[in-house]
Amino acid sequence: MISVGAATLNLNDPLTLAGAIAAMVALAVLALLLVVLRRARRTADLMAPLAQQLQFMNARVQALGDGQQQLSGGLSGVAEAQAAAQARMLHLMETRLAEVTARMAENLHGSANRTAQSLGELQQRLMTIDKAQANIEKLSGNVLSLQDILSNKQTRGAFGEIQLHDILAKALPRDSYTWQATLSNGRRADCLIHLPSPTGPIVIDSKFPLDAYEALRRGGTDHEMRAAVAGMRTAVRAHIRAISEKYILEGETADGALMFLPSEAVYAELHGNFPELVREGFAARVWIVSPTTCMATLHTMRAILKDARMREQAGAIRKTLRQLHRDVEMVVERVDKLNTHFNQARADLDGIGTAAERAGKRAARLDNFDFEDVAVDEAVAVLPLGRITRPEETPT
Repeated sequence: MISVGAATLNLNDPLTLAGAIAAMVALAVLALLLVVLRRARRTADLMAPLAQQLQFMNARVQALGDGQQQLSGGLSGVAEAQAAAQARMLHLMETRLAEVTARMAENLHGSANRTAQSLGELQQRLMTIDKAQANIEKLSGNVLSLQDILSNKQTRGAFGEIQLHDILAKALPRDSYTWQATLSNGRRADCLIHLPSPTGPIVIDSKFPLDAYEALRRGGTDHEMRAAVAGMRTAVRAHIRAISEKYILEGETADGALMFLPSEAVYAELHGNFPELVREGFAARVWIVSPTTCMATLHTMRAILKDARMREQAGAIRKTLRQLHRDVEMVVERVDKLNTHFNQARADLDGIGTAAERAGKRAARLDNFDFEDVAVDEAVAVLPLGRITRPEETPT
């Protein structure tokens, strides 16, 4: 049993129990309705701003719709303007493309012409290079031939003689030297230059120690270099001694001789690395010369020969000068005589002019004369042979 206020409910009674349950359900429904109403009120309160926002949004949507319509209209205009701009741009691009194409074609044509010209020049240069290559190959063959020539002593001597002959032909008169001159001791000199006294004839030998120099240049190891240096000294000393003994003869040749080296390299090697050999040559009165120094020496000899020849011709020159002076004196005498003749002829011409003038005057007077009244003292006296006399020769 449950007491409700003053009433007491009997739960064992089904009706009472049903009524109680119904009452409780009704209370529950009421409570639920109250809660629902409260929630509805709150929801209404909450929905009011939402409704306002919804209205605002509808207005904005309407405005957006209007703006979208305007935008669609503007976009259509923009599309038309863009199409026109694209058309103009396309036309401009086509024009520029045509200009670029024409310019590229022109540049390509010019490049083709320049390339063709360059290829032509390159071909000519290649032809020149081919010719130079052929000349180099020919020169290489000539160098090999020259090496073969210089490997033999006789041909090497002939080579030195040829080079010395060319230098002498350029520096001295032909009659001032003799080739292969035989001396009193039976030795044959390559060249004998006829220098005047007190120097006397001087011999030039054109052989040179090329074998020793080649060995010196090919030496690689220290042992080979020492052997080559010793061989060079021996060869040059022997050559200097041979020239001194063969070609320096007292009373016949000059007090010295020349050793001609047709190679500047050998000459530089001797003066650079073997100065003692040069000094030994000076001591033996054998002077070592190269093509350059030989030319300078020969020019000095040429001056000596020229001075000697001028001294030899001094007497003839003085005799010729005396004859010339006599000829000038004769010319002066004859000029004086001719001047005298000219003066006499001038005086005769003056006399002839004076006589002619007087004859003209008298002839003029004769034109005015009356021949019946002519006075005797004015008659013209005529001498024999028809010669007209001068006034001082007229008879009185």
